[in-house]
Amino acid sequence: METNFTPTQNKKINFIDILLGFSRFFVGLLFIFSGFIKANDPTGFGYKLQEYFHVFHMDFLNDYSTWIAVVICGFEIIMGVFLLLGLYRKTVAWGLLLLIIFFTFLTFYSAFFEVVTSCGCFGDAIPLTPWQSFIKDLVLLVFILVIFKYHERIKPVISSSGKRSFAATATVLISFGIGIYTALFLPFIDFLPYKVGNKIPDLMVLPEGKEGDVFEYIYEIKNKATGETKKVTDKEYMDGIWEDDNWEVIGEPTSRLIKKGYQIPIPDLLISDAEGNEVTQEIITSPFYNFIVVSTYIDKLSTADVIALDRINTIIRDLSTQENLRAVLLTASSSDVASKLNTDMDLVLETFYADAVPLKSMVRSNPGVLLMQNGVVLKKWSKLNFPSKEELEKTYLQK
Repeated sequence: METNFTPTQNKKINFIDILLGFSRFFVGLLFIFSGFIKANDPTGFGYKLQEYFHVFHMDFLNDYSTWIAVVICGFEIIMGVFLLLGLYRKTVAWGLLLLIIFFTFLTFYSAFFEVVTSCGCFGDAIPLTPWQSFIKDLVLLVFILVIFKYHERIKPVISSSGKRSFAATATVLISFGIGIYTALFLPFIDFLPYKVGNKIPDLMVLPEGKEGDVFEYIYEIKNKATGETKKVTDKEYMDGIWEDDNWEVIGEPTSRLIKKGYQIPIPDLLISDAEGNEVTQEIITSPFYNFIVVSTYIDKLSTADVIALDRINTIIRDLSTQENLRAVLLTASSSDVASKLNTDMDLVLETFYADAVPLKSMVRSNPGVLLMQNGVVLKKWSKLNFPSKEELEKTYLQK
């Protein structure tokens, strides 16, 4: 029996199919891109997750943040690929709906209560504010609702069941494999200011011709005679009020950002020795080959991490007998913890101290190593792929 549709019904069916097709394409590609860009740096995404854990009093998850990030990124990629291929349509529709509801709540909560300044949706590649992320999630929610409602219309791109199973298995392995690899061996693409080729001292100052953030300062002043109080800007205050003995300033002035300016890529790097003397420029501008070993928190090193650090220390010690180089250990741990490590391992590394935030950006490994000369980052390694003495001499320390 043939079913005849009126032109109006055909037009409605075509519109639904077009809308569904666009929704699949848009949502699928966005989820794949978002998953890949975060899987490129799951350690960095893990740091962002720790901010959310703190907000919701779930700090007990901090030690697992990187691997939770690997799982989240993997699922994003899998959902996107399965959606495009038309695999497991009902499961994918439910998964996408639950994920977007969760993400929408999270970004709204972050934006409304101002608890997390950047959502980390696209890692460090495309920073978004919480409100931008919330709007993005609302748009995605609309398209995912279309997918959820009409998921039964989705047809698999691959006809053979065997090939579909192979594609699904390969997708799962690749999706999780990318995050596992980059968590162990550093990101494929480094979006941070300490990436290979960058000259660090140049990224710590405001370039010529650029203007930084412009702030307005608000003073609360009180008339000594009448008791009247009012608030004035710094411009108004300096325009004669400060000379009037009848007015006095109450408390400290407050500031308000009135114009966003150029953001210095590295605004927070301050290196000091055990006595508290600043040695930042001395360390980062050394003319010698300069191995900077970064261990953000020494007291959090596992047994495997300590073994890796011992290997790095031994290789650098052997190199130092033949090469004119400098080697330092940067950490955010206390001097007592660092001294104990130095005693236990007989470190050849000079120990210096810096805040954890820039150290986490230097290299996504604890410990990790940067090779620098004259302020330029020549190479970076994780604790697992630091080369042998012979490879370093042959490849990186050529005269």
